[in-house]
Amino acid sequence: MNLGTPQAMACVDEAITSRRSIRAFLPTPVPRETIEDLLRVAARAPSGTNTQPWKVHVLTGASLRRLVERLRAAHDDPAQAELHQPEYAYYPSQWVSPYIERRRKVGWDLYGLLGIAKSDKQRMHEQHGRNYEFFGAPVGLMFTIDRVMQQGSWLDYGMFLQNLMIAARARGLDTCPQAAFTPFHRIVMDHLGASPQEMLVCGMSLGYADPQAVENRLVTERAPVHEFTRFHG
Repeated sequence: MNLGTPQAMACVDEAITSRRSIRAFLPTPVPRETIEDLLRVAARAPSGTNTQPWKVHVLTGASLRRLVERLRAAHDDPAQAELHQPEYAYYPSQWVSPYIERRRKVGWDLYGLLGIAKSDKQRMHEQHGRNYEFFGAPVGLMFTIDRVMQQGSWLDYGMFLQNLMIAARARGLDTCPQAAFTPFHRIVMDHLGASPQEMLVCGMSLGYADPQAVENRLVTERAPVHEFTRFHG
């Protein structure tokens, strides 16, 4: 397929615009060859002076199940959960408009689909706990970075993650990028046997979306171009 043609543009655009955070997966296995192919393509992401700061840990089968058990146990035990804190601030310490409204909307849109009332703290807890089960996906990915790397490398990392998610869509797969793992970084890194020099960036669920799951109907809104763009010329 020649790039620049309407067909090529439509394929690329569809892979990008159809990407969503899927929160219910089928148990259908994803072959190792497919995972390796995704990572090979994603690794073409740009990085400052070609540093390629990404490190990937792929979890399947028994290893994935053991990590799920440890994470759910920590999440479900309030005393244990209090002992865990993320190593970096993913979200702002003080929320302002329009970000707080967007955050609230996506949360209540999801809970609305699932029939979870604002007062139902237990069901909210259970739904959040689904993160630590990788939403039933057969593949869990954990991404780490060397502690010597700085902010620019984290920007590079984001492009790598986006490449991975778009490449997955092109193959009919779905993903859910998850910062929810960061508070439990000690559990994750211990399970991975990762070096102390590695820092957990985030996790990701990978697999085939369950088409019957109501939560997968969620399509988040995006601001129109004119709201976030200024043309200078």
